[in-house]
Amino acid sequence: MDTARAAGDKFERLVGILAALRGANGCPWDKEQDALSILNYFLEEVYEAADALRQGRTEAVREELGDVLMEVVFLCRIFEEQGAFSAADALESINAKMVGRHPHVFGGESYDSSRRVLEEWQRGKLKEKGRDSLLDGLPRSLPALLAAFQLGQRAASVGFDWPQPEDALAKVREELGELEQAMAGGRPDEVDREIGDLFFALANVSRKLKVNPELALVQANDKFRRRFSRVEQKLKDRGVPWGQATLDEMDALWDKTKAEERPD
Repeated sequence: MDTARAAGDKFERLVGILAALRGANGCPWDKEQDALSILNYFLEEVYEAADALRQGRTEAVREELGDVLMEVVFLCRIFEEQGAFSAADALESINAKMVGRHPHVFGGESYDSSRRVLEEWQRGKLKEKGRDSLLDGLPRSLPALLAAFQLGQRAASVGFDWPQPEDALAKVREELGELEQAMAGGRPDEVDREIGDLFFALANVSRKLKVNPELALVQANDKFRRRFSRVEQKLKDRGVPWGQATLDEMDALWDKTKAEERPD
């Protein structure tokens, strides 16, 4: 059996499993859930899948993507019960969209570059959804750093972009200088705005370097958590309670912890 048919069969089984879990003789917990409660699990599974992808853990990626698919089917089942749409309807929608958005593959068009593909993709979205701006449609609930990244992507898709990463980095230096001026002038409102501008500029440097800033920050957070925990342990080993360690002492332990790690 080819992989497409095998995937279809297994997807159909998953749809059946969720129908049974929500059915009259199903699981009490599954039957109690609604779209908003499943949303929490859906987001959790997406972040776990993203973490596995970032770490390059192939087996974990396989498992986490399966979990994401399960939450998708769970949500489709809830809406099917409400008479809104089914998993088949959701699949039909995305199938039609992918074919329609790729006329250079499934139609008679010919695009000569990825840039042209992105331009036509954005035009297609504007037409389909009746939007006036390329920036419409980004959810307000999106993490701000990721939103900055995607806003830059959309603008870049029609040529509004820095030519090179170095040009975007120059904007970061400019924004950093403006932040320093606001701090020196004791202007809190401007400090707030300049910090936002600095984050936005950094998100665009990340985009130019093909790095997702949200995932890069997750990695930095993990690194800080790991190193700080080791500093905590070293202080405990020395019998030094928190609040009694000096900044110099903690800095020295931090530097020692960094030296003990392989560079990352």
